Amino acid sequence: MDRAIAILPTEDLAVAKVFYVDGLGFQVTFEASEDGHTGLLGLARGGIELTLDCPMNGHGRNACVSLHVDDVDMYYREWSARVAVPRAPKNEEWGARTFGLEDPSGNTIFVLGPVRDESLE
Repeated sequence: MDRAIAILPTEDLAVAKVFYVDGLGFQVTFEASEDGHTGLLGLARGGIELTLDCPMNGHGRNACVSLHVDDVDMYYREWSARVAVPRAPKNEEWGARTFGLEDPSGNTIFVLGPVRDESLE
């Protein structure tokens, strides 16, 4: 099975772990750190996998990951109750329903899924 896993830079694994695990409901799949603040942290939630890297030398900063999900609104309801999410999901003219947020290190998490019939709300 071929797959890609986004690697996001972070300033502090401990801060990022709280955000992703407590705030967004991810599970830790591996942790390679001697001090809890630097190293690597693997995360998963359903079919979504991420790796956090601190310090991420030789790579760009302020990365963006796009999470393709079946129910954008479910993620928005859950996550906005736990962390700051700047705007509610909206149907985009290009054919997806989206919202986005930033993690504590300034990485963008862009969530998109199928367009929802807003007249049903």
